[in-house]
Amino acid sequence: MKTNRRDFIKITGLAGAAITTAGFAGCSGNEQDKAPFRQYRKQNFNMSGYAAPGLDTVRIGIIGIGSRGYGALRRHVRIEGVNITALSDLDPSRVNRGREFVRNYGHDPAVYSGGEDEWKKLCERDDVDLVYICTPWHLHTPQSVYAMVNDKHAATEIPAAQTIEECWQLVETSEDTRKHCIMLENVCYDFFEMVTLNMARQGFFGELIHGEGAYIHDLMDLNFSKTAYSDMWRLEENSGRNGSLYPMHGLGPICQLMDVNYGDKMDFLVSLSSKDFMMGKRAEELAAGDDFWEPYAGRDYRGNMNTTIIRTSIGRSIMVQHDVSSPRPYSRIHLISGTKGIARKYPLPARIATSHRGWLSSDEFKDIEKRYTPEITRRIGEMARQVGGHGGMDTLMDWRIIDCLRNGLPLDMNVYDAASWSSVIPLSEWSVANRSRSVDIPDFTGGSWQSNRPLMDIMLEKGGTTRLI
Repeated sequence: MKTNRRDFIKITGLAGAAITTAGFAGCSGNEQDKAPFRQYRKQNFNMSGYAAPGLDTVRIGIIGIGSRGYGALRRHVRIEGVNITALSDLDPSRVNRGREFVRNYGHDPAVYSGGEDEWKKLCERDDVDLVYICTPWHLHTPQSVYAMVNDKHAATEIPAAQTIEECWQLVETSEDTRKHCIMLENVCYDFFEMVTLNMARQGFFGELIHGEGAYIHDLMDLNFSKTAYSDMWRLEENSGRNGSLYPMHGLGPICQLMDVNYGDKMDFLVSLSSKDFMMGKRAEELAAGDDFWEPYAGRDYRGNMNTTIIRTSIGRSIMVQHDVSSPRPYSRIHLISGTKGIARKYPLPARIATSHRGWLSSDEFKDIEKRYTPEITRRIGEMARQVGGHGGMDTLMDWRIIDCLRNGLPLDMNVYDAASWSSVIPLSEWSVANRSRSVDIPDFTGGSWQSNRPLMDIMLEKGGTTRLI
């Protein structure tokens, strides 16, 4: 399946055209108070549970060979049944470094670099099955869409989309092409998160009531580094935008615990941000001694802390926080509370309680953790830790994607997860800008969330045949 520029524009324009006939988000107040976000679309094909034909060898093209992309190379050469056939990066030195590395493991990829559209040539190749995207955020949707319309599965770093219309583009293109679109939410494969998912599925927490997640990570020095992010793209993301710009690490695992899109859905949210107490001042201080920073001084930067509250269709609540500029210890919170118990990961060490009398002892915790450790961890967890990538969760994620594609199995996460989790970004921005008014969260599943069955096969009931080498 090939496409040209005209077809690409036609497909990516479907979402924009459909907004004229689609519903809008309902908020309290008059007509002018309503948020202009498309809410619903009749589902063309249900990608939840969809299994593409199995592949003996998964041929991968990777776009973006910076920090995350190079790490992906290091992991994929250790997974059986992978052939890295193409690499692309705007910087020729990065793509050549990546090619030299994978050649040591028997791969000989074609390379594309030096031009802003060179990545399209990678997507158009006949020897690529999966396009793995590790580029700045604003490129994730157009590159994912272009991969799918060129008959490739797409796996994109987070976030998958920046706007609601980009979310719809991903959904519509995946359904129309029947190609997987997975957001690379590695935290869903972290070890304690998978333990709590297994506990929830076996009823340990009773009926789930409330969850909390976060991305609290002091990135001030990295965001104001001249070398950490190409063209200062991550600092640019924090300039002129105010909301929960990176909610997926905290939100994704909680959504899986609550079967969001698989029996429940996120219904509406409200969002509030503090003012910026730090980034603007840092930019002004740097500009006083270095002309390089003058364009960054005097700007509006996102507030230090954003708190977003979500209510689900069946009445659960979720809190998600985002702070990348305050001097706080790293935390994703990862709290899940039910009618019979609670678990909380941060601040470390992780803890579990089954009553108001306090947390279980260390020995009791270890017993429960051992009892609920899922098969995926027992099978390849230790090897994944050795290969690495955020303690092994990156390797588990990549291994699982490849194993599913080779065995013709549904992926653990799909385009509806990518769209709904990413939608919190623009929806939170709208809420913050409108004095924290509530805003409806679109139903990207077209109503199928009521009958979709949960994914994320942590017990490896099927598959698990691919080796780490």
